[in-house]
Amino acid sequence: MAKKKQEEPPKGSPAWMTTFSDLMNLLLCFFVLLFSMSSVDQEKFDLVITSLQNTFSILPAGGSAVGDGDMVSAGISQLENLDIYYKEANSISEIESENPDGEKESDKDFKEEFEEAALKESEEMGEQLEAMLQQAGIGDKVDIDVNAQFVRLTLNGALLFDSAKAEIREDALSIVEKLGRAVEVYAENKIDIEGHTDNVPIDGTQFDSNDILAAYRALAMRDYFLEHTVLQASRIGVTSYGEYSPVADNGTEEGRALNRRVEIKIYNTFNSY
Repeated sequence: MAKKKQEEPPKGSPAWMTTFSDLMNLLLCFFVLLFSMSSVDQEKFDLVITSLQNTFSILPAGGSAVGDGDMVSAGISQLENLDIYYKEANSISEIESENPDGEKESDKDFKEEFEEAALKESEEMGEQLEAMLQQAGIGDKVDIDVNAQFVRLTLNGALLFDSAKAEIREDALSIVEKLGRAVEVYAENKIDIEGHTDNVPIDGTQFDSNDILAAYRALAMRDYFLEHTVLQASRIGVTSYGEYSPVADNGTEEGRALNRRVEIKIYNTFNSY
């Protein structure tokens, strides 16, 4: 009697692998969807969960959150705190939306405290300098103003230099000397000396432009301080603004006189390094 031919097994993958592959694809799409959300709207998030529950039957029907039940009956436990995580993420997004620049509240508070402390120090420096200059008898020749970065001492250029010249006038040397004694109290601070002019063109002088004239005037002040005070060259910067940073209208003689000036900026310790 002939043996019955054994039936060949069906070709292709077993049926359970197809179901398992579909499940893995659905899970992948689900988590990609969740992590692609930069800001989670709670109402929309709940709608997504409900849609997945009803359509794909990944989550148990009737579940109110991702944390309810098991993800699959085979025993693969779901991330029970996933809904809590997204609620916290949503709260963070709301806080960030209140700060459009993305600055954290703690950083903002620190910045405000830093600026307040720096401004307070500048104000104290300004008061001390004003007292020293008044005592030296030159308080009326130096304008003082402060901000959170530095104290600015402003001297009229006509008081220090002859027209189109960069040598300190003989009758102004005593003023510069007294000023240097006050400034050297802050020898450890960063100091900038700036030269400024009006916009009247220079003709027939040793300087080709107002920029060069302003630079040489600032250098003359720095060199005097280095020679007659304890100030160090490494702490003093020199800048020429020429005619490009006016404080008054160059269309009037009074305005041009105010623009011809030398400014000495003494930075507070918060901004000296």
